[in-house]
Amino acid sequence: MNFSSKLIEDAVKAFSSLPGIGKKTALRLVLHLLQEKEEVTASFVQAIGVFRADIKQCRVCGNISDADLCTICLDKARDHSTICVVENIRDLMAIESTGLYKGAFHVLGGVISPIDGVGPEQLNIDALAKRLNHGTIKEVIMAISPTIEGETTIYYLSKLLESKVPVITQIARGVSFGGELEYADELTLARSIADRVPYSVHTPSAG
Repeated sequence: MNFSSKLIEDAVKAFSSLPGIGKKTALRLVLHLLQEKEEVTASFVQAIGVFRADIKQCRVCGNISDADLCTICLDKARDHSTICVVENIRDLMAIESTGLYKGAFHVLGGVISPIDGVGPEQLNIDALAKRLNHGTIKEVIMAISPTIEGETTIYYLSKLLESKVPVITQIARGVSFGGELEYADELTLARSIADRVPYSVHTPSAG
């Protein structure tokens, strides 16, 4: 792709570095911004800058937030005796979009993957264990993508937490093995949560 302007070329490179955006789409976005009024483009750039500078991580669950505590953790109408453990923010958003789950969350920030050099110490696991020390948590739901790494993470967490919480469950296999939660449709995901099954560290989980 040839560019008559180095400025446009650099802008296209910046946009195309985002996931799911190729150079053609990036060029359309750049040209769209170029055709907008200057104050519109300036507002767009400012919003991205403020977002990146001011976004926070909830000190309780690890969700993204505008303050120290996210809106989910602050919501007194939710059932905070149930914690849904997810791999990342995208999975949290996918579950929230179903409108079915009304409990709390905990974001791990990844899954255990020795081949990628990711161990338990790299994940937000200590904070999860501390949340269970008060004895107010009745159920932990493992809503982690059913990949090999995901299953390893579920097993590790269940062994770690089994003495701290009465019930540990795993979402039902509406999401196929090897699939990722964020790409599951809302109905499938909602049913997987509603039909969750007890998880045992001593016997293979129900398939």
